[in-house]
Amino acid sequence: MEACDSGTPEPAPGVPPGQVSVVVIGFDDAAHIADAVRSALAQGPAVAEVVAVDDASTDRTGPVLDELAAREPRLRVIHRTVNSGGCGAPRNDGLRVATAPYVMFLDSDDTLPEGAAAALLRAALRYDAPVAAGLCVRRELPSGRDTRWQPGLYRRAAVHRSPEHRPALLHDTLCVNKLYARAFLAEHGITFPEGPFIYEDFVFTARVLAALPRVATVPNTVYLWHVRRDAAAPSISLDRERVANWQARVRAHQRSVEVFREAGSEPLARAARVKFLDHDLRMYVRELPARGPGYRAEWWRVTRGHLGTYEEAELRAARPPARWIARVVLAADAPRDLDRLAQLAARPPRLLPPYATADGAPVWAPDLPGAPLDGLTGPAAVPIAHLPVAVDGELGAAAFPCRGPRAELRLRVHDLYGRLTADPPRTVDLTLRRRDGSATLRWNIPLTTEKTAEETAEEIPERTSEGAAEETPEGTAGEAAWTARAVLGLGALAVLGRRDGSGADPQSWDIRVQVRCASGDSFRTSVRATGALRRTAVPSPRFGLLLVRPHATAAGSLTLRLAPGMRSAAGIALRRLRRAVRRPGGAPR
Repeated sequence: MEACDSGTPEPAPGVPPGQVSVVVIGFDDAAHIADAVRSALAQGPAVAEVVAVDDASTDRTGPVLDELAAREPRLRVIHRTVNSGGCGAPRNDGLRVATAPYVMFLDSDDTLPEGAAAALLRAALRYDAPVAAGLCVRRELPSGRDTRWQPGLYRRAAVHRSPEHRPALLHDTLCVNKLYARAFLAEHGITFPEGPFIYEDFVFTARVLAALPRVATVPNTVYLWHVRRDAAAPSISLDRERVANWQARVRAHQRSVEVFREAGSEPLARAARVKFLDHDLRMYVRELPARGPGYRAEWWRVTRGHLGTYEEAELRAARPPARWIARVVLAADAPRDLDRLAQLAARPPRLLPPYATADGAPVWAPDLPGAPLDGLTGPAAVPIAHLPVAVDGELGAAAFPCRGPRAELRLRVHDLYGRLTADPPRTVDLTLRRRDGSATLRWNIPLTTEKTAEETAEEIPERTSEGAAEETPEGTAGEAAWTARAVLGLGALAVLGRRDGSGADPQSWDIRVQVRCASGDSFRTSVRATGALRRTAVPSPRFGLLLVRPHATAAGSLTLRLAPGMRSAAGIALRRLRRAVRRPGGAPR
């Protein structure tokens, strides 16, 4: 988008001016709210006004807005005298005074990318759609890592007659990556819940979709959601360490279902309940191993109570990992197998051993036959491409005088109820991709069949008690597996991954595999981190020093972290020191 001589962007082609009001809300966010407001004003003539609502801030948020308004006639500022305790009331305040035909919402610590308002407005006008939606990108700060939110909904431009014809729209519960016709909101009396209501956008979005509007979607990025994990006050979406957050999320979901039922849309109510299993339940289960005993017990109680309202047809409508997790929670009186549940909740999912059966059918555990794992075997079995196969990975680094620093990656592919024994894995395509997407490496390596415990025992002569063999780990006896080994040149990898020409930036490499079976079928997955995850310093002819660390993500997936050179190593040490200073006790970990 080119700028005029005056500095004001030219009108976007096909977009009339003065059509959009942008409501920006903020509380005690003087450091960021000016950037949010400027990003809204920079949308150009399509934006008639920006309405900024200061929710009774105690810092300089109000004065910052007033100073901006003194220079920018399109900015209007509302100062609330009493803090609302949530996001709903200030958004409603802005909505009430907005004057343009369409409205968008923006939080004080986020921004609108260039052309966002024009892209949404163009789609709304072209398709006569009272709601237009686009892609939201979560940007981790300060790393700058981007993750697309619900990308499947926004791969291409489309128009949907109503949400009942595209129930997947319910998966995007955000209110900020959308443009709404004010007349549509007014006609249906749609507002946000007020007061200290967490996840108010769940209910607002349900009210919007329950009115069955035509919805236009665009592939454009229309919202930048800034994720600041080191912020003094974490955002609602990140503040999940207290079980009250989960309780609030369940209540907001239940209220959303009520909204759909009150509107007479049972299909949307059922779709929302299935979405809860596929998204919300799995997200929080992934975090359970890191929570304390009190949190786990209360979470389990709340979740069992809610899941007890589900019919079997609703459980079956969810993806297999989600319904299996739900059945375990319903069948067990108290929290159990949390690490294994977290791995199943990961994306992609991994089902770890032991692989138990009851009456010949897969179940979660021998003592939990009431938690069947349907869809793994039998006539209704899912294809190999959708199996939650576990692939373990162990990474070790060393320096070789002639060849430089190397890392050995050992992979182990678990069988799953005989599915891979029937179609044995032959090769694995190994992919290392730098986290920022700047570089990718690929290898194809063969897989070899690992002997089972019984086969190994047959080859070992009978021993006396003095030389007794070690016991087989629980759950692995008789289990088929396949292994592979890859040697990675770390120096060359660090060179490929450099961003600024010096190779000094710390690098994170994600490890993914595609396992190819004898029939030609295959499945893709991440690698589960196993073995020691220790940082190793190895000499490097190119960088002098190379710090190498296998790392497990929050979902347990294996990544490789490299820090080439002394400058990079010093930066890591400094960041650890800063975290130690902020942490009670002050000791680095």
